[in-house]
Amino acid sequence: MTRRAGLVLIVASAVLAAATALAASTHGKRGAAVAQTVHFPSADGHTELVGYLFTPTGPGPHPAVVMLHGRAGPYSANVNADCTLVAPDHDSPCNAATLSRRHEMWGEYWASHGYLAVLVDSFGPRGRAHGYGRNTHDDPDRDAVNERTVRPLDAEGALAWLRTRPDVVPARVMLQGWSNGGSTALNTMQRQAEAAPAAARFRAALAFYPGCGPKATIAPRFKADAPVWAFLGSDDEEVSPVVCDRWLRAGSGGPIAVTIYPGATHDFDDPGTARQAVPGNRLAKDDAMTRAADLLDALAP
Repeated sequence: MTRRAGLVLIVASAVLAAATALAASTHGKRGAAVAQTVHFPSADGHTELVGYLFTPTGPGPHPAVVMLHGRAGPYSANVNADCTLVAPDHDSPCNAATLSRRHEMWGEYWASHGYLAVLVDSFGPRGRAHGYGRNTHDDPDRDAVNERTVRPLDAEGALAWLRTRPDVVPARVMLQGWSNGGSTALNTMQRQAEAAPAAARFRAALAFYPGCGPKATIAPRFKADAPVWAFLGSDDEEVSPVVCDRWLRAGSGGPIAVTIYPGATHDFDDPGTARQAVPGNRLAKDDAMTRAADLLDALAP
């Protein structure tokens, strides 16, 4: 991998076929354990965030991953329609026991690989735990949780909180986001690259099928000061992989790399039956999960 985004990796179907044998049985199953609910402040200075903590075995300290949900929110679509506020001492069907299968899967995956992972709920603490459907990007209600000016502060709040924990290696906190959360991750890395040298930093970022257009990003040209990897589906029906590929290719710093999965759609790593019935999604999910762990494991301390 070079420092330039020009080395765009388009994974061929023949290569991906081998990845199916690497899929662990936990990739598509709902685990028995329930994540620990935690609370910490956003860097916006006034929002108390809700997080869901997945902890590896052993005393640590561990590397860590901050996970950022997409526009549908962190909770299962089976329960979130009537959810609004998620906060301490407030009873809600949206909670640690009703996280979406994808977020639970990834949290357990990171814990099984020795990473402490926290899924940050940006919506519930702001009364929007129901999330948003497709084609709602211009909904004015989403301004209060947007990926450009609001959610990066939540990611930075999670980073600050993790760095105070004795079971976390402060210099090895990574960022991962999906869709709207993927755009948030890219914006967070942009902010980080423009911040003062003494500011706390994410060690790397993984962005799954992010939106990269001008409505989703904070700068016309992407810049990073740490490794950034984007995972896109060629058949994405919600965001343009071409736009994102082009924007990241023109970026600077990093290194920045893009993987485009042939035949994969938006949400290709969702372990649900509907998404995994698409052959391209099955191959992309298995490869991306293996690749993500390998990429983070290879980072120097």
